[in-house]
Amino acid sequence: MDTPRFEWDSAKDFENFAKHGVSFDEAQRAFADERCVMVGDLTHSHGELRFFCIGRVEKGILTVRFTRRLDVIRIIGAGFWRKGKVLYERENSLYR
Repeated sequence: MDTPRFEWDSAKDFENFAKHGVSFDEAQRAFADERCVMVGDLTHSHGELRFFCIGRVEKGILTVRFTRRLDVIRIIGAGFWRKGKVLYERENSLYR
């Protein structure tokens, strides 16, 4: 399987780090979690489909908002949000 390619807006990355304490470089690591949970982002899917990847990284369970453009994953936002953690833990309860 090919390694996914990622991209993001550098200004948005800076804003996200200032607001949520997560860089988009760190956010891309959530996709490497073999137990990550992918769900649609119905609230923000205007003009293009958006999704959430919820995966474990060094600091905890991270929720990453993203879209796919051809073969590139474009990161839009990321944070350690409670709803994502709850969903991740519920979906992965089979593995405990």
